[in-house]
Amino acid sequence: MPAQSSQNVLRPARPPSTPLSDLLETIAADPRSPVPADLRITGIEQRSDAVLPGDLFAALPGARAHGARFAADAVARGAAAVLTDAAGAETAGELGVPVLVRENPRAVLGELSAAIYGHPSERLSIIGITGTSGKTTTSYLVEAGLAAAGRSTALIGTIETRIGGRRVPSALTTPEAPQLHAVFALMVEQGVDAVVMEVSSHALALGRVDGVRFAVGAFTNLSQDHLDFHADFEDYFAAKRRLFESDSPVAARTAVVNIDDAWGRRLADGLAEPVRVCTTGPADWSLAGPARAHGGEQEFTAVGPEGETPVRLRLPGDYNVANGLLALAVCAAAGVEPASAAPALAAVDVPGRMQRVERGQDFLALVDYAHKPAAVESVIATLRAHLAAAGSGGRLAVVVGAGGDRDPGKRGLMGAAAARGADLVILTDDNPRTEDPAAIRAALVAGTQSVPEEQRGEVRDIGDRTAAIEAAVGWAGAGDAVLVAGKGHETGQEINGVKYPFDDRGVLAAAIDSTRPHGSGGSGNGSWPAGAEDLTVS
Repeated sequence: MPAQSSQNVLRPARPPSTPLSDLLETIAADPRSPVPADLRITGIEQRSDAVLPGDLFAALPGARAHGARFAADAVARGAAAVLTDAAGAETAGELGVPVLVRENPRAVLGELSAAIYGHPSERLSIIGITGTSGKTTTSYLVEAGLAAAGRSTALIGTIETRIGGRRVPSALTTPEAPQLHAVFALMVEQGVDAVVMEVSSHALALGRVDGVRFAVGAFTNLSQDHLDFHADFEDYFAAKRRLFESDSPVAARTAVVNIDDAWGRRLADGLAEPVRVCTTGPADWSLAGPARAHGGEQEFTAVGPEGETPVRLRLPGDYNVANGLLALAVCAAAGVEPASAAPALAAVDVPGRMQRVERGQDFLALVDYAHKPAAVESVIATLRAHLAAAGSGGRLAVVVGAGGDRDPGKRGLMGAAAARGADLVILTDDNPRTEDPAAIRAALVAGTQSVPEEQRGEVRDIGDRTAAIEAAVGWAGAGDAVLVAGKGHETGQEINGVKYPFDDRGVLAAAIDSTRPHGSGGSGNGSWPAGAEDLTVS
């Protein structure tokens, strides 16, 4: 079993043991006292309550407090040494262990973590997937394709970390560098040879993936998100670009870029030999013709350097065709024959992504993670297309909110996207965090009002998320569709620093059960229109 701390950090059971003196060159730090020749380091942590005996404690300056305030606690838990800056050393005082001082210690945290754990990413085929939307779905598809070819795989992403079937919930899309290299070392120890991971712009900008040697880097797309963190779109794009540019310390050996949007084309044009993927025109990987939808499944023919490959997906929507094509190209870049990978894509389900909730009702009920303007627009367009194809004349209700303490500029755009595409829009609370929920909803309402009255659906403002979902279910009739957007796989709602249990899928199921007993079919005929029963994953 891997060693674990109170923070449930995954670590190898038999970590390398490295003399601290050997690490001094990597960190280029100034020891404030002599370093004993026999002092060895077996791990690294930047959270004092996660420290294990033999760790190097990285006491970093933070937004609210300096990590050096917790150095004494880390030493009490067994930290063998402390890395910090000059201010941190002054704050920490005498600790009884070596204190290593350097300017901006975060800048060396990734490479140092890699060195402490024996550079595990060099013994793995690491596939990093970045972009605004589609990272999670593409990651699941790639992992399935690699596993089908006999690779021993692991997955790191928004929903979970998975090693040989063992699932661990993820707090961050990309873990901090000490945890990331520790889990890589665990993966090596457990025989993994290929890792598929989502790489967020935060991770690239903050150095969380420093020290990682990426075999393949993939780019999905770019649209508005995280502008609370990035100064503007150019800054956001520059962070994503770090995974690909030759002068970046984390540049992947092979770049696979979706050029469906202008940002992808710009990225590819700036790279030496990218693998270009495009669903709308010629590229290294493209489509032989339009995708064909059958209920919830899609089929298309991928055209790659070695010919055509038929692909089937359980996931609806044009954006999932793009995700599937990109995944196949990534598998090929990782050395897997497309014919081996493609059949596995047909069985992939992604939690909280167009996930169907089926309780015997006569309308379609879905939960999706869409929480950005482009994603909301795309998922609504997908549902509209399927309602039209079903020929039922069905209407669409969308329950949506926006997170607090995040990019406020996208709120009005999300409201407008929902109002343009839905017959009923219910604006509700998402994760308000420390913001006033009513103010967040007001920004969404303002966005809906920007859509001309004759072009927008009915708009309701219901702050309580449970009540909002219940209202949408009560509105729905036979052949309609209800989409609950924004939280997807999440199982909590964060309000003023407290995360309360909340799962859209469970609340939606309960709402259906309370208004429509199993099999009653409400006021309709008890069935979703023929050909649409497999529209989404379960």
